[in-house]
Amino acid sequence: MKSDKTKKGVERAPHRSLFRAMGYTDEELARPIIGVVNSKTEIIPGHVHLQPIVEAVKAGIRMAGGTPMEFPAIGVCDGIAMGHEGMKYSLVTRELIADSVECVATAHAFDGLVMVPNCDKIVPGMLMAAGRLDLPTVVVSGGPMLAGKYGDQRLSLTDMFEAVGSVASGKMSERELDAMESAACPGCGSCSGMFTANSMNCMTEVLGMGLPGNGTVPAVYGERIALAKKAGMAVMDLVSKGITARAIMTEKAFKNALTADMALGCSSNTILHLPAIAHEAGVKIDLAEINAISERTPNLLRLAPAGRDFIEDLYAAGGIQAMLAELAKKNLIDASLLTVTGKTVAENIKGAVNRNPAVLRPIDDPHSANGGIAVLFGNLAPNGCVVKRSAVAPEMMKHSGPARVFECEEDAFAAIQKGKIVSGDVVVIRYEGPRGGPGMREMLAVTASLAGQGLGKEVALITDGRFSGATRGASIGHCSPEAAVGGPIALVRDGDRISIDINAYSVTLEVSESELAARRAEWKAPEPKVKTGYLARYAKLVTSADTGAVLSV
Repeated sequence: MKSDKTKKGVERAPHRSLFRAMGYTDEELARPIIGVVNSKTEIIPGHVHLQPIVEAVKAGIRMAGGTPMEFPAIGVCDGIAMGHEGMKYSLVTRELIADSVECVATAHAFDGLVMVPNCDKIVPGMLMAAGRLDLPTVVVSGGPMLAGKYGDQRLSLTDMFEAVGSVASGKMSERELDAMESAACPGCGSCSGMFTANSMNCMTEVLGMGLPGNGTVPAVYGERIALAKKAGMAVMDLVSKGITARAIMTEKAFKNALTADMALGCSSNTILHLPAIAHEAGVKIDLAEINAISERTPNLLRLAPAGRDFIEDLYAAGGIQAMLAELAKKNLIDASLLTVTGKTVAENIKGAVNRNPAVLRPIDDPHSANGGIAVLFGNLAPNGCVVKRSAVAPEMMKHSGPARVFECEEDAFAAIQKGKIVSGDVVVIRYEGPRGGPGMREMLAVTASLAGQGLGKEVALITDGRFSGATRGASIGHCSPEAAVGGPIALVRDGDRISIDINAYSVTLEVSESELAARRAEWKAPEPKVKTGYLARYAKLVTSADTGAVLSV
């Protein structure tokens, strides 16, 4: 066992004395030691309830003959950090989480890991660590929040951000806003739609790193606690068989994940996180290949924000395993791949049933013939930009309009709230990329304000920053190269015409090459927005969004 280097032999007597200081017995030290990564915190609704789940994981490990040892991981709530300087600190925690898990797991020579994340950057950060460490590893998330209810309307966090725009435009009173605020998020769990957290928890299940049910069993169900116990038992089985994370997170597994991404209509942030996780597992994802996968993969779900169904509805319809079974009918996934159950995908989905074809469309009756994500290329984004196609209104799939250029999110939000953006505009927000932000802020407040004012089907938005999974509309993010490194988005001027054709995967700045060359010659790199602390260090090391915004060393 790897942990023997901390506990066996005469020379390890000092080490054992430290274990004894914590009350560990000889019997416990004789067993495999499993690190349990606990991201419980009292500032994230999706993490506030994680301690009972962690205790269930530890019970499962003990039942299967292991010794669990718990340690923490940090987290940021994207919703609470949204719309202010705090959002600069969201994406950057992904690397901090991966690094800290690597440090603790390696320093203490764990034999295996169970990771307990739930929201946004915490899930990919832990998966990146799993790929880097290559230990027997199981991920079990905290589960999704149930949808809120206001009158006869079911709600999610998206509705609250859009309600702010409705109040600004006079379509809703502050009294109605207050009533919705008290109803939208009824309890613990990751926010109830197919937003980033739930997207990544579903991707974890598809990758084979989470047990069946990981992506969809609601946070408040007893089944979630049972799943955590099974995760603890499953990691012991992996340890005994010598099955490590990279044996599961293979190139074919990532293709399965991207295929499922298209069918599910996941957050556009998956196109930031999956390449980063793959990088740590020694696999490269080519953004151009994503469009090829999207072209052959039907979109089977329209969960919030793309529709009015929620993660709990996918759970009731049969969950991720039922969705994979639909894809397998057309041989769109590789069902021979190994998962943390110790079984193949084919074995896991055997007997899976689609219990609600109205929520989970059958493979022969999809919402659309192509997938929920599109990567656009063109002279504005030579290295690509990303849009959640399944959440774009039909009339905005092709759009051309004048650019309204803003140098930061705050300026754009203020202009929208004051009614200065009009139908047909293409809002451009730049210097919000991984390096320029720094930290590549999500801009849900901006997109939700547009939707709340009734402009969601009339205005497009392009940024080198990114969008929340709760965003809907023609919101195009990850524009690469970013403005801070001299990407073409830095050269756009007010009034320039920008043409977007999502189904043709193109985005074009209608300005001549000679004019762009002249502007490029005049362009000067701006002073860094942050010059001290972690963000300053991050900005010096981070790469472009098209690489997954991984660090260069």
